[in-house]
Amino acid sequence: MRLDKFITSAGLMSRTECARAAKAGRITVDGEVFPRADVHIEPEKCKVRLDGVVVEYREFSYIMLNKPQGYISATDDPRAAESTVLDLLPERYKKAGLFPCGRLDKDTMGLLLLTDDGALAHRLLSPKYHVDKVYLYKCADALTDTAVAALESGIDLAAGEHTLPATVTRDTPLSGTITIHEGKYHQIKRMFGAVGNRITMLERVSFGAITLDRKLKRGEWRYLDAGEEAALRG
Repeated sequence: MRLDKFITSAGLMSRTECARAAKAGRITVDGEVFPRADVHIEPEKCKVRLDGVVVEYREFSYIMLNKPQGYISATDDPRAAESTVLDLLPERYKKAGLFPCGRLDKDTMGLLLLTDDGALAHRLLSPKYHVDKVYLYKCADALTDTAVAALESGIDLAAGEHTLPATVTRDTPLSGTITIHEGKYHQIKRMFGAVGNRITMLERVSFGAITLDRKLKRGEWRYLDAGEEAALRG
């Protein structure tokens, strides 16, 4: 791996900044100053320091975010009009190639995974794997037995779309848990609309084997631990 890629993957600086830092003598590999950042190193064996601080090697990053309302699930907003979920992380992570694994609507809260592992993200989001996504919901009107039966049978949406069967648990007539296995655009809102109801609150609490850490306040994040990473890979 190139030295500049190693440092940028840690979210510390861009490749251009790496080149400048190396030229200024700020980067060492195993104690030796490297004046060029385009050299190749063995990341698992070498100890890289930037300004004397060890740069930890991560082949891929996996971050759990407790998404608040008001942020869009994207790496940037082409219109530069709205905040994205990456705005909740330190600036350096924007340079590390992180992206949301799937999307939550702007007003949907809860568990969102951020990663730079494209292959794993593709597998987790592929319809053929049917990865469970569990949400807490509140709705405008009491959810009837007939509506639950329809949601659990699969719903016909507009434009010929059809959802896979969901699983619904009612805690009260106006709230409960719904589990889906795909991620169509505004899917749960559209499903409730199709049965004559309306979602008023939606929070994702699990994605596959990963459950939202309730110690994280809205807008807070952390790296997945080793057990969670292993569970995510399956």
